[in-house]
Amino acid sequence: MAETSPPAASAPEFDERRTGVTAETAETASAIETIKASLDTAAQAPEPVILTEVTGHIGTITLNNTAKRNALSSALLDAITSALDSFKAQAVRVVIVRGHRGIKVWSAGHDIKELRRGHQDPLGYADPLEQALRAIRSYPGAVIAMVQGSVWGGAFDLVLSCDMIVADETSTFAITPVNLGLPYNTTGLLHCLNRLPVNFIKEMFFTASPVKAEAAARWGIINHLVPSAEIEAFTLELSEHIATKAPLAIAVVKEQLRVLTDFQPVAAQVFERIQNMRREVYESADYEEGIDAFLEKRKPNFQGR
Repeated sequence: MAETSPPAASAPEFDERRTGVTAETAETASAIETIKASLDTAAQAPEPVILTEVTGHIGTITLNNTAKRNALSSALLDAITSALDSFKAQAVRVVIVRGHRGIKVWSAGHDIKELRRGHQDPLGYADPLEQALRAIRSYPGAVIAMVQGSVWGGAFDLVLSCDMIVADETSTFAITPVNLGLPYNTTGLLHCLNRLPVNFIKEMFFTASPVKAEAAARWGIINHLVPSAEIEAFTLELSEHIATKAPLAIAVVKEQLRVLTDFQPVAAQVFERIQNMRREVYESADYEEGIDAFLEKRKPNFQGR
């Protein structure tokens, strides 16, 4: 009996199955490449400079640029301002501004690399720091700074602009423009005057020395000095308590206090004289020397000119 050949249809059926497997394999490979590309993009994307969260009526802004000691760059400050705008749209009643748990530096202050040079006012009205301070002070709800670690330079102005400061025993506070030859602006000095005695302000500005937590509480920088193990729970409890109160009443009291404390009549010629004095400082060789010395990580050699 002769051998029977396989049906002619079997070969095409095998080829069809093989083609289907090949197509499926290609689709899988393509999907894998897409996932890899997405992961690569995610890995290359920079970390956000702040983290935000809203729970009930409480919003939290966490400074998240620890690699640069939470320096107040324009990106970070703009992010704070945008977060406050978002919280306002969500009717958030209390805002907590904080760093990550247990950090040694809450914020190193203004990003020195971004300070204006070349005969320009480094702390003008449109500066991102000034915009963020106004956003905090005008926010229609309580803004609480929760501080662990050291606060330097412009960050001191930022926490003073908050309605309250809760800090732990690791906190220190320093205002450091004299280390840079920087002429601090009148608005920033007014923020200090609204909270602290003149003699203490002078000591902080003239020495640029950090004020430790206990002294900060004694002088009124801090509202509540709380052990580090308890600070998060304490701040949250305080925030939740405030959030139960009438938000419109809190908003109008805060705005009235802002208007009353910001109102300091100054004769036009006096203001012009102050601005001229500040201009002489930021156009001075000392200012350039202060910035250069900081960037070069050396002590400045100020000449008074």
